[in-house]
Amino acid sequence: MHITVKLFATFRLGRFKVDEREVPEGTDVAQIVRELELAEAELGIVLVNGRHAELAQTLNEGDTLSLFPLVGGG
Repeated sequence: MHITVKLFATFRLGRFKVDEREVPEGTDVAQIVRELELAEAELGIVLVNGRHAELAQTLNEGDTLSLFPLVGGG
């Protein structure tokens, strides 16, 4: 199935901004995070189609997964 993955801020370094991917049916958010070698502890916001999502959420045909890192500041 076809999905779109969008990375933001520091997650883009050495990767991409937007990527169109073919993934097997039943793929969940956590599998994509592992494929991208992102540390789960660094994830700040995870969105599927603009709505907050959990790592265990199964992706569907045409979904857009957006991944934002934790942001520090003060």
